[in-house]
Amino acid sequence: MLDAIAKGTAAQDESVDLQAEFEASNIDEVMDKLDRELVGLKPIKTRIREIAALLLVDRLRRKFGLTSGAPTLHMNFTGNPGTGKTTVALRMAEILHRLGYVREGHMVAVTRDDLVGQYVGHTAPKTREVIKRAMGGVLFIDEAYYLYKPENERDYGQESIEILLQCMENNRDDLVVILAGYKNKMDRFFDSNPGMRSRIAHHLDFPDYGVSELKSIAEIMLAEQNYRLSEAAAKALEEYLPIRMRLPHFSNARSVRNGLDRARLRQANRLFASRDRALTKTDLITIEESDIRGSRVFAEGKLEGEPETKAR
Repeated sequence: MLDAIAKGTAAQDESVDLQAEFEASNIDEVMDKLDRELVGLKPIKTRIREIAALLLVDRLRRKFGLTSGAPTLHMNFTGNPGTGKTTVALRMAEILHRLGYVREGHMVAVTRDDLVGQYVGHTAPKTREVIKRAMGGVLFIDEAYYLYKPENERDYGQESIEILLQCMENNRDDLVVILAGYKNKMDRFFDSNPGMRSRIAHHLDFPDYGVSELKSIAEIMLAEQNYRLSEAAAKALEEYLPIRMRLPHFSNARSVRNGLDRARLRQANRLFASRDRALTKTDLITIEESDIRGSRVFAEGKLEGEPETKAR
C-alpha cells in the first residue's frame, strides 16, 4: 500500500512545460496572422485566445490521464458585413487543428442554398453532403437565419436544422459549426429554435469599425497590393470615410475595398492620360488626392456606380 501511495504522489508531482507546449502548437503564429489581417476587434481576439488556452490546457490534462468530455465549441458570430467574421472563422479552424481538436482544420463556408432543397427528399442529402465535406474542420453558415422560414409552410429549412442539430451533438469532437449573421435576425432565429441556441457555446458580436480603424484597414489593403497614399490622399481618405459610412449599404472593410478599387481605377486613368511622359515606380504605386476626391461620394453624396437621377 505504501508503494501505491508513493507512486500516486510521484505521479501528482510530475509536470509539463506549458510554454513549450504553447510554442510547439504554433498557435501564436495564427494569432499574429489574425492581428495582421484584422484591425481592432480586441474583445473578439481575447475570446479566441481564451478558447485556445482552454484547448491547450485540456490537451495537457489528457497527458496525465485526466479525461473530460470534449468542450462544446459551436459558435455564433454576429455583426454587420465586412467586420471580419469569415476571417476569424478561418483562423479558428487553424487553431482547432493545431491543438488537435479537429483532424484537418479546413473551413467549408455555405449559405441556405447549399443546405436546403426545393422539393421533398432533396434537403437531407444536400445537408448531409455539406456536413461530410466539413467533417474534421469548421462549417461556417452565413446568414443562418434564412434556414428558418416559418411563413412558408412548404419550406424545408427546418429539416436541415434538425440534421445539423443532431450532427452538432454527436460529432462535436470533430466538427465545429459557426453560425453568422446580423445580430437582431440571429436573436429571432434562436428564439424560434431553442435547440440550436442550447448547442452554441460562444456568442461573439463583431462591432462596426471606426474611422481610424477603417483608414488603417485601407492602408493595409493598399500595402498588400504595392500601393500607398500620398499625404494629401491620406487626408482626403479621412474625409471620405465618415461620408461613406453615412450612406446606404455601408459594409465596413468591404466598402473600403470597393472604394480603393475605384481609386485605383482613377489612378490608372490619370496615368494613362499623361502617357506622353515616362512614369516612375513612385508614380505607379502612389494614390493621389484626386484619385480619392474623384469619388461621387464627395461630389454628390452618392455611391460609386449608382445611376444618375433624371430631372423631371
